Amino acid sequence: MSVLDGLKDPPRPDPASMPRQEYLRASPPMFASPVVDRLTRVPVWVVPAIYVPAILAALVLALRGQPVWAALLWIAGGYLTWTLAEYWLHRIVFHFEPDEGIGLRLHWIVHGVHHDHPNDPLRLVMPPSASIPLAAAFVALFHLLLGAPEAWALAVGFLGGYLAYDLTHYYLHHRRPRGPLGRRLRELHMRHHFQDHTRGYGVSAPWWDRVFGTTPSARHD
Repeated sequence: MSVLDGLKDPPRPDPASMPRQEYLRASPPMFASPVVDRLTRVPVWVVPAIYVPAILAALVLALRGQPVWAALLWIAGGYLTWTLAEYWLHRIVFHFEPDEGIGLRLHWIVHGVHHDHPNDPLRLVMPPSASIPLAAAFVALFHLLLGAPEAWALAVGFLGGYLAYDLTHYYLHHRRPRGPLGRRLRELHMRHHFQDHTRGYGVSAPWWDRVFGTTPSARHD
């Protein structure tokens, strides 16, 4: 089998052929090659293992050459920037779904598999092979626009927001929140999955759905 054969779309299971809960949890191979497919299955602990050290390193660099209060303001700005990126990436990129061809295939790889199998714990967080270059691109943009140390402080808030998003997303799918905030976040996100996927794009920051008019309704219209 060639490398190109390994990248082809393997057969997907029929939802009618298995119990619903099993179908929602166990996603099929994303690629025909077992080696390539294994790289797409990421346990949640990988995210903090990569990004906690990166955030701490950026924090050290952010505190060099500027007052703490200034760094805190830039960190807050970085978090706000992340929440907007979370909303618009989810809405524009992840939910851009062509009707056919390689575009449809790419959509399924990037986000469609999560909607088809939302309870699969290994297909919930973005693989490092995608998240690290994307994070590096944003940090490079911050440096281009601001320079150090402000860019490092902005990166702390941005990467911290991404880490909080991924952990929140995992928590909402695989735990039962008991507090009012957690229950509300889970309710909104489950509506996005099972009621109307054209609403509820802010997973960890649902206020942007209210700002942009995409808050999920309490019931079907």
